[in-house]
Amino acid sequence: METQLELDQSPSFFPFIFATIGLVWYVVLWSIGLLGCRTGRRRYRMRPRSPLATAPPGSIPGVSILRPLKGLDANLYENLESTFAQEYPNFEIILSVADEQDQALPIARDLISKYPNISARIIIGEEVVGVNPKVNNLIRSYREAIHDILWVIDSGVSIAPGTLARSVDLLESPTHTRPPKRRVALIHHVPCVSAPEGFLGSRIEEAFLNTNHAKMYLAINTVSIESCVVGKSNLYRRSDLERVNGSLKPRAHTESNDDQDCTHGLAAFGKFLAEDNMIASALWHELDLRHDLSCDVAHNAIGKMSLSDYVWRRVRWIRVRKHMTLAATIMEPFTENLMASSIAAASLRYLFGIPIWLFLVVHHAAWLWVDLDVYESLAGHPLPADRRWWFFTAWCLRELLALPIWFLAMLGNEVIWRGKKYEVLRAGEVKGTSGGGNHRRLFTRWRQLDSHYQPLPSSHSDSDT
Repeated sequence: METQLELDQSPSFFPFIFATIGLVWYVVLWSIGLLGCRTGRRRYRMRPRSPLATAPPGSIPGVSILRPLKGLDANLYENLESTFAQEYPNFEIILSVADEQDQALPIARDLISKYPNISARIIIGEEVVGVNPKVNNLIRSYREAIHDILWVIDSGVSIAPGTLARSVDLLESPTHTRPPKRRVALIHHVPCVSAPEGFLGSRIEEAFLNTNHAKMYLAINTVSIESCVVGKSNLYRRSDLERVNGSLKPRAHTESNDDQDCTHGLAAFGKFLAEDNMIASALWHELDLRHDLSCDVAHNAIGKMSLSDYVWRRVRWIRVRKHMTLAATIMEPFTENLMASSIAAASLRYLFGIPIWLFLVVHHAAWLWVDLDVYESLAGHPLPADRRWWFFTAWCLRELLALPIWFLAMLGNEVIWRGKKYEVLRAGEVKGTSGGGNHRRLFTRWRQLDSHYQPLPSSHSDSDT
């Protein structure tokens, strides 16, 4: 007994345990990454044409496509035109703006004139149901839409012509399978980002969303143990959304007189900044329904995003997530490349005497190869040769910035979105606060650095979701 106690308290016992745990975590992290890489290869490298594309209009469900507009996003004309070009015989398009002076209105009107055979209209004027400007912009379109199936697409997104047909295929997929599956309530599309104007922040955002973010996003949605949805392009039924209130409590527990007084439908999510994630979570938890990923991507061309814009964008969403899923947010640094590789290098050096430098060289080469493979799966082509140096530079900067950004995000609760300041509350709710973004002055030098990478002026507006 004494010998065992001495062993447990010896200096080498706890380092051995920590090294073993670190190595196990590294293996788990690689397993998740490889699962995301494999999913990307299988799901996005071949996109079949749906039979719904050529079906008679009366034989398939109709879809209302809702596109909230705010200013001149990069490639706005092409983004909106991709909606008119959908290979689906039964849909309408509703373009909405908050006010008559919005710069997107002339483009919307031009496209409606160009495609007279497409059922499309514009709704001008928001209805304030909460602090989220996107929800306020959408609420009238949501209520006036003809069809039950709604496809909400950000103005910064373009989609392939067959996307709608393939998405409806998945949404209408049968549930009488063995073993039985929960009904699909939401179809979402993984973002695939490009930075055509070449701003530094845009390139880093591209490197992040097309590699590490996509890899984890695909893996989490493959195992489907929890809701994980980005709202750039989501398809769901209004009849389902009208049954949820954002409480995330199973409907059986909320069917009471108190629940009858709660706001349901899209208006219930106006109090959240990340309304897309909350809508998906509500369908998942309140109705016990599931989501599915289409084999299409949401193409997102990023315009003028400086380095400081990138930093504060990432800060914003980490601060929102920490109030929604605190445990997962605390674990985020340990999923990052530099942190995970450092832990694994120390563990392997202690357990097996493997030189740290040798391991790190092999690790980073393998990690980059997997990230590039995910990029190729989403984009449909390898990284162009003339962009490889830029991509590698942006990829390295993203890895170096990940931990400082996380610490900065964890130290505060205020965020700035579309020029307005909010305080993030419990469960991701927000309230407006006075003031302007004085904290952004910390990054004025970064803006000066960005000027070296800005080839053209841009009228890009921040249409994050």
